Amino acid sequence: MSLHSLYRPLGNSGIMVSPLGLGTVKLGRNQGVKYPAAFRIPDDNEARALLDNARMLGINLLDTAPAYGNSEERLGKLLRGQREQWVIASKVGEEFEGGVSRFDFSAAHTRRSVERSLQKLHTDVIDVLLVHSDGNDLAILEQGEVCTTLAALKAEGKIHSFGFSGKTAEGNLLALQQGADCAMVTYNLAQQDEHRVLDYAALHGKGILVKKALASGHACLAEGQDPLTASFALVFGHIGVSAAIVGTINPAHLKQNAEAVAALLK
Repeated sequence: MSLHSLYRPLGNSGIMVSPLGLGTVKLGRNQGVKYPAAFRIPDDNEARALLDNARMLGINLLDTAPAYGNSEERLGKLLRGQREQWVIASKVGEEFEGGVSRFDFSAAHTRRSVERSLQKLHTDVIDVLLVHSDGNDLAILEQGEVCTTLAALKAEGKIHSFGFSGKTAEGNLLALQQGADCAMVTYNLAQQDEHRVLDYAALHGKGILVKKALASGHACLAEGQDPLTASFALVFGHIGVSAAIVGTINPAHLKQNAEAVAALLK
């Protein structure tokens, strides 16, 4: 059972994505991450096998970021010769250096960051470029530089679409209202306050990428209930959702996730 026949539009962006995307933070960073257990970053052979498995399962969407250690650089090397088979979402605004995050949403940094991501990913265009919010969503949007710069980079053909990965419903909603093509929202069994962002997206042709659909590995229910099935049923129960991004380096978990989504949507 695969996702190949279940691709869906990312809003009105013209991009078709698999309903399940693979988050790649674990390919490049294992410090300062909110997962329930420590993990080892996979070597190139393991990472290549993971990506091959994802492609066989029908996953075409990869999520990365400059803040994910050397994830972008590794993907650039591992995807040589198959770039056209993938939709790559990256980010701007957050840098992770020396175990500490710092944020810069200025026009100059936004441009430098995108140019660097293009080089690391060995590509001429990034499919989806998201603002990596520090939590001050409204302040980021109101100062205006980052989204205005991303709109200019889209017009220049360096990115295909842009969006906002915020920490609040107010921020993600405002980003969509201001012209972002998509938003990345937190939506899971424990956190559903961004439901109105999904409603707005469905009505206005905007894309929605769901992060933390499995609560970063912490999803749980009462005894006898399957958290995987329940989590994906919630996420895909809303017509506004384009895809759920789930990070894993475990091939068995990747297969379970893909099969659960395929069974739900077929």
